[in-house]
Amino acid sequence: MSAVPFAAGALPSRTAHILGVIKSAILNGDVEPGAALVENDLAREFGVSKTPVREALKVLEGTGLVVIRPYTGTFVRELTVADALAIYDLRLLLEPEAVRRTVATGVELNDAATALQQATEATEGSQRSLANRAFHRALYAGCGNPLLIQTLDGLRDQTALVAAASWAHQATWRDEAAEHADILAAATAGDADEAARLVAAHIDQFSRRRIANGSDVEGGVG
Repeated sequence: MSAVPFAAGALPSRTAHILGVIKSAILNGDVEPGAALVENDLAREFGVSKTPVREALKVLEGTGLVVIRPYTGTFVRELTVADALAIYDLRLLLEPEAVRRTVATGVELNDAATALQQATEATEGSQRSLANRAFHRALYAGCGNPLLIQTLDGLRDQTALVAAASWAHQATWRDEAAEHADILAAATAGDADEAARLVAAHIDQFSRRRIANGSDVEGGVG
């Protein structure tokens, strides 16, 4: 992780900046699963006290990207195949219905189109991951159920961790981008049922081809 010491007032939130840098490093594969994240070392690298580092690590723990072990330290989460399957299984249960409801409302999907373009133009994994997250969220955020949105939001970082591990073994993001384009086309046409079906197929296919057999994620996600 590359960072420079902060100038006073240079950033509105030191914690947010540290959080962003560490998250990008994890999702780009610059920090491997199981790697230790040492508060003292990070504070020295960022030129800050341990407090904003500790706050950033707590946020990352809450999103499932790191594990904090009392009296031992903080580590990048190592996902097992079972973990990855559970994450995608929950998405499969919830996300297609959320997308169906969003599309049925007839809301504008400009944010989804923008995110799809950003994913296409991305030059590194974390950029692509963030764009993909934005794409999926734009399609489910209008479902009208705040609890459903909150639950799906809570899965986004863990989903990104699975995808990052998988892409490290084989860059299938082009196939996934094509599937995203098909989903957006159906959603833009107002076909809620077809959009939901395509989202379900997209999630299920990734789970089957990239996770279930373990060959592409074993060692990458734990």
